[in-house]
This record gives sequence, C-alpha cells and structure tokens, in this order.
Amino acid sequence: MTETTASPTPIAPISLAGGLVLRQAQPADLDQIGTLLSERGEPADALDHRLVVTDPDAGWSACAVVVDGDRVVSTATLLDEEVRIGSIRLPAGQVELVATDREYEGRGLVRTLMQWAHDRSAARGHVIQAMIGIPYFYRLFGYEYAIDIPPALTVHTPPPGEATPALRAARPSDIPAMAALQATTQNRFDVAMPHSAACWRWLLAHEASTLWVLEHADTVIATGRTTPPDDQVLLAEAAALDEAAARDLLRGVAALTPGSQVRVVHRTGTVTAAAWQEFLDHEPRKQAEQYYVRIPHVAALLDRLRPLLWHRLTTAGMDRTGRDLVISTFGAHYRIPVHADGLGEVITGGAMQGPGAVGGAGVAPDHLAALLFGPHGIEGLTRIRPDVYAGEEELFQALFPPLTADVLSYYLPY
Repeated sequence: MTETTASPTPIAPISLAGGLVLRQAQPADLDQIGTLLSERGEPADALDHRLVVTDPDAGWSACAVVVDGDRVVSTATLLDEEVRIGSIRLPAGQVELVATDREYEGRGLVRTLMQWAHDRSAARGHVIQAMIGIPYFYRLFGYEYAIDIPPALTVHTPPPGEATPALRAARPSDIPAMAALQATTQNRFDVAMPHSAACWRWLLAHEASTLWVLEHADTVIATGRTTPPDDQVLLAEAAALDEAAARDLLRGVAALTPGSQVRVVHRTGTVTAAAWQEFLDHEPRKQAEQYYVRIPHVAALLDRLRPLLWHRLTTAGMDRTGRDLVISTFGAHYRIPVHADGLGEVITGGAMQGPGAVGGAGVAPDHLAALLFGPHGIEGLTRIRPDVYAGEEELFQALFPPLTADVLSYYLPY
C-alpha cells in the first residue's frame, strides 16, 4: 500500500461560471462518466474508471466531476502512488481519466479539475505528483518532464528453443509473486514507482493489456504485460528470475501472436535486458519520451529527502558541518543546515539570483524535478541548461548525481 493519510473529507461542491458545479463523483454518475471517457478517450476507460471508484483503496472520493444540472460534462481521477528514491519512499499522486465534453471545452474545466486533484493530493499527504500525459499540455499545471521512459525495441528473432513455453494469464493469486519479481527488478534502479496493491487488481481486470506469468514447478519465474494482439504486440513490465526464464518469456509471447511484430520495453540493467540483448534491434530513439513530475512544495520535498542527501554527502567523504547547503530556484532559496550527525530542517528564504556567490546551486524551478529524479544529474543539466549550475561543483555533483529510474504505471506509455 502507498503511504497516505486517511480518506479526506469530501471537498464541498464548488460553483463555477455558467451555472456549472464541481463536486465529488457519485454512484449515480457512473454511466455518464463512462460514456464521456469512452467518447473522449478509449472504450476501455469506462471499465478502468469503474474499477477505481468501486475499489476499497480508492473509492468515489478519488473522482471529481463538473456537472451542468444533472449532466456530467468533465471529470478527473486521482490515484495514490509511491515513488522510491534511494531508500526514501515518497507518497505521490497520479491524475488519470481526464475528459471534457466537446461542447464544454475552452471553459477552463480541466484547469479547475487539476486544482481539485492537487488539493486532494495534498490532503492525501502526497509530496509529488507523477503522470503520463500528452506533450506539453500538463506543463500548464506545474508538471515538468523529469524521468526518461525506456525505449521499446523490436524483436528481430525470438530466442531459440524446442518446446513453446506455457504462458498463462495471471490470476489474483499470482499478485504476490508478480510484485516480488518486480520489486527485485526495481531494486536495481535509483528511482522506482511500483504498482500499488489496488493497481495490481485493476490491471488483472482491465482490457487494454494482459498480465502473463510463466511457471516452473508451480513457482512463477517470469511475468510480463502485453498489449492486445494486433499487427504489433508490446511486451512491457517484463521481470524474470533468471536469464533462462526471461528468454522463455519472450518466446512464449512471440508464440501467442505468430506473424505479429513483437516489441519489448528495454529496462536497462535488468535480467530481461541482458537475456534479450542479442535478439533486439537497438535502433536509436527518434524522440525523447519522459514522465511528468510536479513538485508542489519544494521545501517539503527537500525535507523528505534529507536522509538521502546526508547519505550522499557522507558517502562522498565531505565534512560540511556548520555550513549550510544552499539551493536557489531564483525566485526563492532553500538552506539546509549541516550538523555533525545529519541535516537540519529546510529553511525557506526569498529570491536569490546569485547562489554561486555563497557556494550554492542554482536551478530554475522547471528543471528541479529533472535534477532530483532524472538521468542527467546537476553536471549533465549544467551542460544543457544555462539556468542550472553549481557554485561548488564537487559538492553538488555528489548531492545530485545522474539517476536510473523505472516506473510502473497503470497506463503503458506506448
């Protein structure tokens, strides 16, 4: 389960222009929400929404609607997530299932619903939000690109083998084994977002992908998630006990859809990546693809990260006792006192245009998520962003190194 507070008190209805009202969704809204989501998104979105609002871990308080009288004209849903960075676990929110009736577009309803989602996220104790979203749009609501989405590579030749591995669709009883394989896989990464317990249940029931398992002696040794059979099939979230199991998983998926092109999500540094290396076309990526991250309160996030920053500082052998760490987002700055036994609480200050003069680091606010969670680190960002730099390079390179990341999301990003 993710770390959240108890379910918050439902947000009181909010009157909007033109007689519209934003309120928490209700069971009587279910069919209208499903129709709206299907019309503006995918047919399976109606089922996905039903799974969320009828689940005890989410429920109706996870969804809001804008209504015109009795008519649902816009909706959004907030999911509970958890992002691990190092050994720190951050409660997070993910906004999904956003849709507006075409007749009501251009009235700022999505902006109003995003504010509702962020307010609810704060009430849930989330310190960040993460999501997949259409290009640029969610930057309007404080999100920034931060975490690389791994590439999907084409399988040119399935692994050789005599018998076809007997894959089967996963069952609820397989969830602990699948979650354990994913945990082992994600332990290889600096940053990870696992599936919540609720999300595992939803994935077994929704229609946009299928969870598979491969067994040996009644033990699950590999798992993966595929898109529906078509001319092209994507194998994502693959995890295996060893390389032999990984190769059998890939052979089994290829056998499920003979004649279809198989592509696999390449999770660098994992068992599956090593096992499949020779069977994939490692073509260069044509376009960047990244997950969005939103940081609502910088000081609150930095406070949560203090043990990690202290670990990086001490691992680098740097004694900074008595000298504050200073990080400026130019419009504000943050001082973190360094004591002999750890880092003190973050102190927020006003605008600081020249943090380098006090040995601090400057990072524009729209690059902060990439600094804290992304693959470049401060050294890499400094090379490509004029408004990211370190006054004391060695210090901040130790504090903000390049990070590997692996995100398991309800929706596949391909």
